Parts: sequence; C-alpha cells; structure tokens
Amino acid sequence: MNRVNLLAVLFVALILGLWEVCVRILAVPVFILPPPSSIFAIALIQAPVILPHAVITFTEILLGICMALCTAIPLSIVMFAKPALEKALTPFLVASQAIPVFALAPLLVVWLGYGIASKVFMAWIIIFFPICVSLLEGFKSCDPEFRVLFRLMGASFFKTLVLLYWPWALPRFFAGLKVGVTVATIGAVIGEWVGAQQGLGFLMIQSNARLQVGLVFAAILWLTAMGLAMWWLVGVMERKIIKWK
Repeated sequence: MNRVNLLAVLFVALILGLWEVCVRILAVPVFILPPPSSIFAIALIQAPVILPHAVITFTEILLGICMALCTAIPLSIVMFAKPALEKALTPFLVASQAIPVFALAPLLVVWLGYGIASKVFMAWIIIFFPICVSLLEGFKSCDPEFRVLFRLMGASFFKTLVLLYWPWALPRFFAGLKVGVTVATIGAVIGEWVGAQQGLGFLMIQSNARLQVGLVFAAILWLTAMGLAMWWLVGVMERKIIKWK
C-alpha cells in the first residue's frame, strides 16, 4: 500500500472513530444515529435481506450504463462529425441535466410503471451526459497537426476516427465513465424512492418508516461499496486499454 492509499485509509478510520466515540459519549439513540460498528454489523447480519434488493439495484445500474454507452458514444461521434448538429443539440443536452431528477422521477413512474424500466431510464439520464460530453471534448482536443497529417495521407473520416480520434479521446472517455458509474446509483435509488417494490431505495424507504435507521445506513453502505467497485473496475479497464497513458 502506497503512502496516498495509507493516508486515505487512516483518514476514513479517523472519521469513523470520531463518529463512534461521539455517538457513545453523547448517548445518541440508535434510531437517530447508530454507531459505525452497529452499521457494519447490520450490513453483515442482514445481508440475506439486503442482497436481493442490492442485486435489483445493481441490475438497474448496469442496464443504465449499457444504455448510456450505446447512446452517448454514437451521438458524440455524430456531433463531432457535424458541428452544426452539436450546436443544435447542446442546449437540449444541458437542459436534460438542468431539470432536477426528482421532478422527472414521478413522471417516469407514471409513463413506464413501477418496474425496472423507470429506474433504468433514471440511471441512463444521469450517466449519459458525462460520458457524451467527455468523449466529445476528447475528440475535439486532438492535435490539429495530426489531423492535417491524416488528411494529407488521404485517410477517410472513419479511418481517422478509429486510428486517431478514438485513441486520443480514450483518457477523457474513461474520465467521464468514472463519473457516470459513481453517480449512477443516484438515478436508480431516486427512482426506487418514488415508486418501487424492490431495490435498495425501496428498502431504505421501508426501513426509515419503521425507524430502522441502522438498516438504512447499511443499505447506504452497500450502495457505496457498489459505486466504489464500479469506479475501481473502470480504472482497471483504463489501465489495461490505455497502456500508453
């Protein structure tokens, strides 16, 4: 473990230690703020209850990521190839992020129902924008001298895209993907809060109504672990694919 990781672990341990000590010294009731030791214990003991809900939420997130990749990558390529189209679509893309997701969630539940579709769509809305914008900016950041070289060699746009633009944009693409996968839990959980019959968001709402705050924090802990795992996985993919970085 390098020095940076060690400092991060020590900082987290310090925060959790202060939390534990303050809660016990002040005798805070567990239905208001449970200590970290209790939260970790509940997350493990209640794993058989939490796991089925976590699988549903994780499935929604993965489907949202797949939808975002399938739409953001082609759209960013098209906007890069046609600057006029980029100018026309940019206001709509920005507007899609300016609308609070809480405002869209009830409408999506009405339109798409209480099933998985509305949650996947919510995750897609949040993930799509950072991937699309990051990849587009990656294409546009390509060195003009390399563009001229490919043009002089008679390379088509498709060949230039594959051999120049795409490799050049990969670092920014992965940066946007990291942002997308870490915030993907927000869309799925908000959709489950508004209307769902299963998932970690549904479990949190039910537990909160019963003053089972420890179970709420345990669900948050599982969500955090899922976000960190996806961020780490994208980082591994980045190091494997962008070997020249």
